Amino acid sequence: MKNIQKSLLTLLLLFVFQITFSQITKEKALVKGECGMCKDRIEKTALKSGAKTATWTAETQTLEVEFDTSKTSLDKLLKNIADVGHDNEKYKTSQDVYDNLPACCHYDRTVTFNKNEEKNTPQVITTLAKVNGACEMCKERIEETAKKSGATQAEWNAETLLLKLEFDQSKTSLDQILKDIATVGHDNEKYKTDESTYNALPGCCHYDRTANMEEAVTSKNSEHTASTEDHSEHNAETSKNEKMIEGVKLTKYQAATALNKKEAGLVFNINSKELLKAACCNLSESFETNATVDVSFSNAVTGTKQLKMLGLDQKYTALTKELLPEIRGLASAYGLNFIPGRWISGIQLTKGGSTVVNGYESITGQINTEFVKFNKEPENSVNLFADFNGRYEANIVSTSKLNEKWGQSILLHGNATVGEMDDNNDTFLDRPKGNQINAAYLLDYNDLENSGFGSHFGIQYLVDKRIAGQVGFDDKLPQIAQNKYGVNIDINRFQVWNKTGYIFKGKPYQSIGLMNQFTYHKQNSFFGLRNYFGEQKTYYSNLIFESIFGNTNHKYKTGASFLYDDYNEDYLAQNFQRTETVPGLFFEYTLTGLKYTLVAGSRVDFHNLAGTQFTPRINFKYDFSPKTILRLSAGKGFRTANIFAENQQFFASNRSVEILQNGGKTYGLKPEIAWNYGASLQQDFKLFGKKASWITDFFRTDFQNQVLVDLENPQKIVFYNLDGKSFANSLQTQLDFSVAKNLDFRVAYKYYDVQADFASGRKEIPFMAKNRGFFNAAYSTKKEGKDAFWTFDTTVQYVGKQRIPNTASNPQNLQLPEFSDSYMTWNAQIAHNFNKNIRAYFGGENLTGTRQKNPIVDAQNPFGNYFDGGMVYAPIMPANFYVGFDVNF
Repeated sequence: MKNIQKSLLTLLLLFVFQITFSQITKEKALVKGECGMCKDRIEKTALKSGAKTATWTAETQTLEVEFDTSKTSLDKLLKNIADVGHDNEKYKTSQDVYDNLPACCHYDRTVTFNKNEEKNTPQVITTLAKVNGACEMCKERIEETAKKSGATQAEWNAETLLLKLEFDQSKTSLDQILKDIATVGHDNEKYKTDESTYNALPGCCHYDRTANMEEAVTSKNSEHTASTEDHSEHNAETSKNEKMIEGVKLTKYQAATALNKKEAGLVFNINSKELLKAACCNLSESFETNATVDVSFSNAVTGTKQLKMLGLDQKYTALTKELLPEIRGLASAYGLNFIPGRWISGIQLTKGGSTVVNGYESITGQINTEFVKFNKEPENSVNLFADFNGRYEANIVSTSKLNEKWGQSILLHGNATVGEMDDNNDTFLDRPKGNQINAAYLLDYNDLENSGFGSHFGIQYLVDKRIAGQVGFDDKLPQIAQNKYGVNIDINRFQVWNKTGYIFKGKPYQSIGLMNQFTYHKQNSFFGLRNYFGEQKTYYSNLIFESIFGNTNHKYKTGASFLYDDYNEDYLAQNFQRTETVPGLFFEYTLTGLKYTLVAGSRVDFHNLAGTQFTPRINFKYDFSPKTILRLSAGKGFRTANIFAENQQFFASNRSVEILQNGGKTYGLKPEIAWNYGASLQQDFKLFGKKASWITDFFRTDFQNQVLVDLENPQKIVFYNLDGKSFANSLQTQLDFSVAKNLDFRVAYKYYDVQADFASGRKEIPFMAKNRGFFNAAYSTKKEGKDAFWTFDTTVQYVGKQRIPNTASNPQNLQLPEFSDSYMTWNAQIAHNFNKNIRAYFGGENLTGTRQKNPIVDAQNPFGNYFDGGMVYAPIMPANFYVGFDVNF
């Protein structure tokens, strides 16, 4: 019994001792941080310092800890947390430790938690401000002025235009420092210098005053908002109300054309400012001042244009609208005409492997177009255009705010080509006549700030009619009653789409979004005595979930997609029908380090006709320095060929059509599968004291399978699957630099080596020039505070010789040479802004008058065996001039 009592007494004493000397307590403390990486660092440090549990919340900046007071203390925890970089209510980290944190962890240090410290001690803070300048003399002037205004430290970076300041807030202020800097000649995020002070600066100090200094320093959210960083560098600058999942967000653009330094892939952002440098009546003309994309006429009868990238046809580039499938299937031939230039707010152009999130069809890259939407203030504009050869266009764009959460856009377009022109006297119209009516309505809901929801709805309808062929052809007569060769193309197209997203409360890096689109496309047409009818119904859906692993250096996207295509085509007396259903799953991981970004993704698609397809893609970016960036990419893509819709340029001929089937389920052909590999090096530097950028890239595309279009027999067009090798090598080097204030040059050279094993042996792909040169110059007289100014733009392109398909079996007078002649083209435009609301422009295209001689083979005998309008390698229109007016109200 006594032993039991002793044991109980011992246990009681131990319990009392535990209570007295080993007290477990819970505490809260204020600790500064910014992102998931901060959370990880704070909690791990607290646990290493003796805490049993530690939870830090970014929204409240609060750390909750549980610890044994006999082993550690709150004071010790907070001191250790400060040592690794996080200010808190008791301790501040050193400036060096703070500066060495990753950029996404840089929290606001201008406000302290310690109120006594604010009152009784110097309030030394470190902050960033944006200040304009151009050279070392500017740097010296800015830093000296900042120190005279009370800053203890001042360091200005000419590349980023960021001024790093340290000062005692009880003695001066950021406002005072920036005001004093403006008085000596430097615009900044709060103040602008007057014109006379700016003009008095030395010539080397004259910076670009068109830049927007009101976008203060880098947004502290820009590094860790995984849900909004998918396509362009400007996304990091969007306000919280513009954040959305990929494809649902609203975006804005700053530079006219800029290579996105943050993207792992080679992504160019092209905005409306760039599009205004040329006529840009539709998407096919949006790349006249861009060296990456090649634009050419596809045939001499219908006058349609096609894009080429990395040495391959348009069909191998994914053409999307607001990240939804757009120009594909039956729209391949004429779809570039369905997006008016004045409807475009921006274009994102990706060379090489793009994200797996957007689908499997991209092989050479992706071109995404964004429509104009309501952004802060209502916009209403009217554009009128006319050229000297009988083409007229009108565009109306209106955006307005319905209430605090709803905005709308009304987009209207109409065009008509009424002039009959046969400048080369071959009896065929040099350009088809016709008209188009195109209308779209966009409705946007934005409540991201409160509920986290946002949605975008769109609807578009167009009617497009074009008439081509011989002069005097009467499209009102029945086809069988015609005695002249004619082409009649009627297209009706309807689309409706919706994109809805949700950002999780308290988790700006986590979002979910759903995109849906239905498209109906119908074409009724005939080419001489040949009929072509096509009808396509497409439904597309894409569900995307985005989040992080641990912190925002480890992001991921995953989801599922579904594509339904129903095709019904008649060519001559044959009918071709098929239905494609493609459910798919995807996953993409993004790893971000201090100097590198890795994006690795893959998708699996279960195609009912092409079988299960696995599509991996990877992009890697390494920053040797802020001025030197290396990118590497590799990826796979696949697609099913639409052999009739994609080759309508050859319908205007009397070639017979032959399909060599090999057991595939699309026209008897197997799907096209290709791998693309790329590398690029970007270097920024100073040239003549001005900013310059040089980029060189190389891409190779290897086809595992391809549907070849064989034109080597001039009486036939033969479709068959590749048996052997097919590849495309693309090398491009480009230099962008400023010669003087507001005078910018762009110079580029491209080399293509594109070959395939045809039935008759390995040959160069026809109509692809090996050598291309490009030069663009842009000048503006715009001055700060002046609404009236002139702009001048000119583009010269050199196109080397191209291989022409074999015509040796034709009569001698109808034979074409093996290679075309090289040629040059010259476009130019002058525009004058009378004020903020009125702009007029005048320009010319193909001012060298370069034209292909006799672009139509045997034009005098259009119903004969040798007639062919598809052998086009050069411009077919003479020099053309145009005028236009833009009115905003």
